[in-house]
Amino acid sequence: MNENQRLPAVDRVLQQIPELIAAHGRQLVTACVRAELAAAREGLKHGLPLPDEASLLTAIHRRADEAGRAKLRPVFNLTGTVLHTNLGRAQLAEEAIAAMVEAARSPCALEYDLDSGGRGDRDDLVSGLLAELVAGGSPDIAATIVNNNAAAVLLTLNALAQGKEAVVSRGELVEIGGAFRIPDVMRRAQVKLHEIGTTNRTHEKDYAEAIGPKTALLMKVHTSNYAVTGFTATVDEQKVAKIAHAANLPFVVDLGSGTLCDFAAYGLPPEPTPQQALAAGADIVTFSGDKLLGGPQAGLIVGRKDLIAKIKKNPLKRALRVGKTTLAALEATLRLYRDPDRLRERLPTLRLLTRPVDEIAALGERLLPTLQAALNKLAQVSVEACSSQIGSGALPVERLPSAALVCRPLARKPGKSLLALERAFRSLPRPVIGYIRDDAYHLDLRGLEAKDEAVFSAQLHNLKF
Repeated sequence: MNENQRLPAVDRVLQQIPELIAAHGRQLVTACVRAELAAAREGLKHGLPLPDEASLLTAIHRRADEAGRAKLRPVFNLTGTVLHTNLGRAQLAEEAIAAMVEAARSPCALEYDLDSGGRGDRDDLVSGLLAELVAGGSPDIAATIVNNNAAAVLLTLNALAQGKEAVVSRGELVEIGGAFRIPDVMRRAQVKLHEIGTTNRTHEKDYAEAIGPKTALLMKVHTSNYAVTGFTATVDEQKVAKIAHAANLPFVVDLGSGTLCDFAAYGLPPEPTPQQALAAGADIVTFSGDKLLGGPQAGLIVGRKDLIAKIKKNPLKRALRVGKTTLAALEATLRLYRDPDRLRERLPTLRLLTRPVDEIAALGERLLPTLQAALNKLAQVSVEACSSQIGSGALPVERLPSAALVCRPLARKPGKSLLALERAFRSLPRPVIGYIRDDAYHLDLRGLEAKDEAVFSAQLHNLKF
């Protein structure tokens, strides 16, 4: 009998796996069955034995489960970078998650004014709250929201300076992740960049002398992702604002990350805030919602009400606006800042950044025996001091004391063993992302909270090398 004829028909196989069809749908499962049967036929051509029924069904289950698995999966971020761009940046507060779920589940008053019964403005959901937090509720301050801070800068420049010049210090022409550069943003916004000063030194006179008939605004960009030290000079925001206002020009500040609380009050390195920028005389401030603020991905533009109105009328605003779930999460996150006494415990970003090192090290000691048993004779595990970083371009030089589980392969040449370790942790049911340094695999435990300890520990027995 021809070996190919002994392979079961597709319909017969499908009849044996109703639970797989219920989980993934008939179309996907049928494709997996056909793929496995085709692979078996190809194997027969090359002298491989006919797979038995149990092996065939196992292979189909594996293929279907892999194909049906979500691409966006939760992971354990043990990289030592709290706000990791590739791992989704800020973890949302429970209040923000609940608000997103509610907004997604039900119709909601996104652009509907419940008081008048007429059409509303989606920015109104958070504009007043932002004005309250950054300017004490000043009636002269408004806000608008777009999908990220790069969009906030692009929209602001295009709305306020299209066809004209924006004056920026050469030392502030930053590049952020993905080769995204301020000069490139300006070109896309149809704004001409007027560089002043040098890489390391810019003075008041540089701003004043740059102003001409084509100048539309003065701008400062917070150099959040690098630091220039040594023989340097910068002009503070208050002085730039004075120069801009003397020439009847708006002053724009791009903070990049942006936070609404005083980091120093929590024992963290200080970071500039929108409140400080506005108090110094900035007319427009742009910053992110998903970095130090601890909310969803968004770009926040706050400042003078008349300038915000002009920005909102720009056609790009509609292309860059955010949806109801983002606004729901942002509103819920901003509400947390009304209660600073409980902010640390309720906002994951702040909670992770301020975790005591003793608490992190104690977690490592609890996990050490389980991990050592899982790695057996492949590696020696220890709990060691390390340094975390905030990430996402914030405070690039500053480090936070932390503790890590450090896995040192016992092989003479650890290269292949380290790659195998890294791959094994990434292949866990909930992937674990660490980092390789100094011939060891590190798991910085700042990113692992006690509430996730049991899940992390329980899956270590699944490590396969």
